Amino acid sequence: MNIFMKSGLILLAVSSLALPAQAAVHVFACEPEWAALAGELGGSDVDVYTATSALQDPHHIQARPSLIARVHNSDLVMATGAQLEIGWLPVLLRQSANAAVQPGNPGYFEAASYVKLLDVPTTVDRSQGDVHPGGNPHIQTDARNMLLVAAALNSRLQQIDPEHQADYQKRYEDFSHRWQDALVRWQQMAAPLHGIKLIAYHKGWAYMLRWLSMQEVGTIEPLPGIAPSAGYLAGLLKKQQGQPAAMVIYAAYQSSKASEWLGKRLHIPVVQLPFTVGGDDQAEDLFSLYDDTIKRLLKAAGH
Repeated sequence: MNIFMKSGLILLAVSSLALPAQAAVHVFACEPEWAALAGELGGSDVDVYTATSALQDPHHIQARPSLIARVHNSDLVMATGAQLEIGWLPVLLRQSANAAVQPGNPGYFEAASYVKLLDVPTTVDRSQGDVHPGGNPHIQTDARNMLLVAAALNSRLQQIDPEHQADYQKRYEDFSHRWQDALVRWQQMAAPLHGIKLIAYHKGWAYMLRWLSMQEVGTIEPLPGIAPSAGYLAGLLKKQQGQPAAMVIYAAYQSSKASEWLGKRLHIPVVQLPFTVGGDDQAEDLFSLYDDTIKRLLKAAGH
């Protein structure tokens, strides 16, 4: 496809994706958790589009013309950052012809910028797999991080849309109070999980493990983003046979095959976790995301 045909497709997509006129701020959220947070704080003053679903790996998304069109029409692009979207978001931004949402401008927001990142490597090379130089980007697995991101997002929405500052502030304060109450409840719910050992498919749970005081003793992937070989899984099985972990966990967008293989041979539960909003029927918003996650972990742990 030549450049003229590509341009025509993008322009056609732009013209066909007219956004509602009543919303003051059009938000392009890269992941469902940020779309949900924008909806909580923005209410009727925002129109939110979610670029990915809970059943998609956010590392690997195709930069489609329809997504370029959405970015072109957006006032605010919300990304996780920490290079989670490095394979596709820069293309969308570059081809969107929307100066307002480029990095460094108020219309570009990276949630990871407001959280202390874990797993920051001292060196990075291809032999380590899909390692993020800035640290682990999966900050949404710790519910406490949502308050940090919400505070920053509230300020940004007020900056972009000063006419509705009071409304954003009111919604932020309401969300913050409800969230702090929920954090207390989640800490109490999760108390039986403290110290429990688990095996994860991918190193995507560092923040949850710290929050809930759980311990990762192995991963299905030999290196981040690298599918396990039969030999690697056999070695992991051998290491775990003496004192196996309490469970194996994997995200809704990941294949269950290797996790089920290992769990069956170790006679331990295998748990699919939603990972983000929409990861299962119960995780329909931010609050139910963490409710459901903790309930699934407790069930697997026998509580």
